[in-house]
Amino acid sequence: MMDQLGLKAMRPGPSGNENAPNHANYDESKANPYPNVPDPLVMNDGAKVTTAAMWNEQRRPQLVEMLSKYVYGFVPPNVPKVAWSVSAVDHEMIGFTPVTATDLIGTVDNSSYPAISVHIHMTLVTPENVHRHVPVLIMFGRAGFPSPHEPSQVEYDRINAAYKAKLIQQDPSLKDIFESHPAWEPFKPTPFQLPQMNADGDPPNTWQLVAAGWGFAMLDPTSVQADNGEGITRGIIGLVNKGQPRKPDDWGALRAWAWGAGRALDYLETDPAVDAKHVGIEGVSRYGKATLVTMAFDQRFAMALVGSSGKGGATLLRRNFGEAVESLTTGEYYWMAGNFMKYGASEPNGNPGQIPVDSNELIALCAPRLTFISYGVPEKGDAKWLDHQGSWMATVDAGRVFRLLGARGLDVTGDYKTAVMPSVNHGLLDGELAWRQHDGGHTDAPNMKYFIQWADKFIDYHPVQ
Repeated sequence: MMDQLGLKAMRPGPSGNENAPNHANYDESKANPYPNVPDPLVMNDGAKVTTAAMWNEQRRPQLVEMLSKYVYGFVPPNVPKVAWSVSAVDHEMIGFTPVTATDLIGTVDNSSYPAISVHIHMTLVTPENVHRHVPVLIMFGRAGFPSPHEPSQVEYDRINAAYKAKLIQQDPSLKDIFESHPAWEPFKPTPFQLPQMNADGDPPNTWQLVAAGWGFAMLDPTSVQADNGEGITRGIIGLVNKGQPRKPDDWGALRAWAWGAGRALDYLETDPAVDAKHVGIEGVSRYGKATLVTMAFDQRFAMALVGSSGKGGATLLRRNFGEAVESLTTGEYYWMAGNFMKYGASEPNGNPGQIPVDSNELIALCAPRLTFISYGVPEKGDAKWLDHQGSWMATVDAGRVFRLLGARGLDVTGDYKTAVMPSVNHGLLDGELAWRQHDGGHTDAPNMKYFIQWADKFIDYHPVQ
């Protein structure tokens, strides 16, 4: 990629260790070397965006084009189709809520390049005690049955008898062992275990969702595209490129994961248990970045819970605080478009101030849909590296676009340079654009109950159970 771009050398990213000689900057007075962010409401020719129609028809396409070209990469026009199939259905209990769990595989057509296969793994869970189609939150993470329904004791007895008989058939000497230990059984029911509660003492996020009448879908992003540079010639990116390296404006892993979420939504739109008009997307950390990218580029998603997303997510790229552009261009370069590497190069010199777009405009692309920006606190593990202030500034500025489109931004005084971030646990949840910094760590779990209440209000969801 460096050869394609004509780059001779890259600047190393800063260290997260504050005692290291090359430690990241955590001095707020030095955090804004490029203090003026691009204006989402100014066209490329300098014209002001004054109406919703002008935004939707002219400015939004410009930002989609630029964010694709310079930051996240374009989704190729020839991405193959995905065929979803049900691998198994299970009736389970999550907490005190009966649910139907459907394990799904999305097989990507690889007839153009059979050497690479892509099978997207998703598990959809919907409550059985809600007699209507339900909103669903797609959650980036490991897929699989959350609470598999186990055999009854009578069925366990049959399984154990058959298993022992088979072992004795293979090794007759085992008969004496089994007769000496008549009470021992190879297979036993899983003993009841209390759930691991969230850090704030609330039930797990999935328990909260189904108890509130929501469904959720666990989508494994690594089944779409590997989370490493070695995988860039495999996965969906490698399949489309027939195993060859990317071009500078080709998509990176963040955009590929977002594409996978879109294909998951394609399936959900066909499921009668799902309210396809109210499907959301959620993720934390790198998957928080992917969540915001998904929401920004695919307008079918109705809501997003963006957890601790940092640089490449909600945090301003121009900011020099904690994680830097160089952290991405030398470390997780595969998340981004190849073109993005130019801004972390030392020869020829590039810098974040040259990026023609920024995260305030990425968040603005979510308008006027429900967008909840979530963070924790450094004291509990949501590191300063993430630059909470930089995300706050971007979210404040994006609110202007929400307001133009008839929605509410953050209710604050001042602009992105002067507005004061609220205290921890004080949420700004009155508008379609929301912010809350909880007092937990690198997770969005303490904000889940607030997200559900906030979303229910705006989508007017009151399940009859």
